[in-house]
Amino acid sequence: MLDPFARLGIPRGFAIDRKAAEKNHRELSRALHPDRYLGAAPAERNRALSEAADVNEAWRIVRDPIRRAEALFRLAGATVGETSEPKTAPSFLMEMMELRESLDEAKSRKDPSAVTRVSAEVDSKLATLEQRFAKLFSAERTADAHEAGAALGLLGELRFYARAKETIREIQEAFEDAGA
Repeated sequence: MLDPFARLGIPRGFAIDRKAAEKNHRELSRALHPDRYLGAAPAERNRALSEAADVNEAWRIVRDPIRRAEALFRLAGATVGETSEPKTAPSFLMEMMELRESLDEAKSRKDPSAVTRVSAEVDSKLATLEQRFAKLFSAERTADAHEAGAALGLLGELRFYARAKETIREIQEAFEDAGA
């Protein structure tokens, strides 16, 4: 299993130093670039290509909060996947339905300020979730499999809010395109 944090040479944790991770990614990518291995033996070129692919995948994982959280859960020994995660609480699902209804109403009324209000609410919820993940998976301590398994429901919430942000972006883009 790829440890994206180790591959990029950054501390394992949810709260990452994005600039340091990006810098390490750039340096590793440069060092492993195929042009540097043109005269090398085929085995050496293949190794560099494989390592470059791992570095790129590690960067895609750590820069995306959901994929980063999934990696941390896996590294803690928890089984991750939308089908293996605990059922989402009905109260949370109701909250998500109400949020979607608010967005649908704002879209049909062509009300950008209502979408902005919902977006701010979602941003606040995401920030709270990210703080919880940062506490659970900090560079100083790593959750064990039991702790990670107990917190796996948070990953489902993170997925819901990320989807809500996508919907908000789509609505905002539609408003911009329509000149609203």
